[in-house]
Amino acid sequence: MRILVSNDDGYFAPGIAALARALGKHYEIMVCAPERERSGASNSLTLDRPLTVRQAPGGFLYVNGTPTDCVHLAATGLMDTLPDLVVSGINHGANMGDDTIYSGTVAAATEGYLLGVPAIAFSLASRNPEYFDGAAQIALELVQHIERHPFTHPTLLNVNVPNLPYDQIKGKKMARLGRRHKSSPVIKAQNPRGEPIWWVGPVGDAAVGGEGTDFHAINEGYVSVTPLSIDLTAWSELDAVATWLCA
Repeated sequence: MRILVSNDDGYFAPGIAALARALGKHYEIMVCAPERERSGASNSLTLDRPLTVRQAPGGFLYVNGTPTDCVHLAATGLMDTLPDLVVSGINHGANMGDDTIYSGTVAAATEGYLLGVPAIAFSLASRNPEYFDGAAQIALELVQHIERHPFTHPTLLNVNVPNLPYDQIKGKKMARLGRRHKSSPVIKAQNPRGEPIWWVGPVGDAAVGGEGTDFHAINEGYVSVTPLSIDLTAWSELDAVATWLCA
């Protein structure tokens, strides 16, 4: 099985290094990641300039673009054929609930899915992540499970791993996405010239985080595994909008 590995934290991040070590012992991998951190890049593509690809001393390829750029470029330009699997991460911090809309980690996996390739996004759910090797072992287990029990059609999974030693993780749970409270307001400051600048505030806490959600699974010490869909159609509103149009 050939695996394309990417992330949004940059090719130098410890999370992608741990992921590549774990998967590289068992599979043929290509690592193609952004040249710098691109957290929050979502599914953006670079269309206003050309992209460049360089190789780091360790063999990782890095691109002056977004996570989506990296997967699209590698899968459709650098590889002879599409990979069998796209794996993104391991992200420095959770990607749960509403985070998935903004996440570059999830976006890298989504690009693989859009190209018809099964894909998984992995995140270590802590603002101060420590246990990347344990999360990488979880990633390897899920990849091996996919190898033994392949999906019947391309599937996109969002996986969050609690920031615990591997032997303290209780197991894996399927979970739906929770919801967060809205983010804190922007934070106003000044640059050295005295000009006003603004920082985007931190994410909010869980607003919908009860049993069955990814937030609940992580809080209980379980890995959360969430299948994602990219169909944004509000099916429950179709009849209402149709009636409104005819009014």
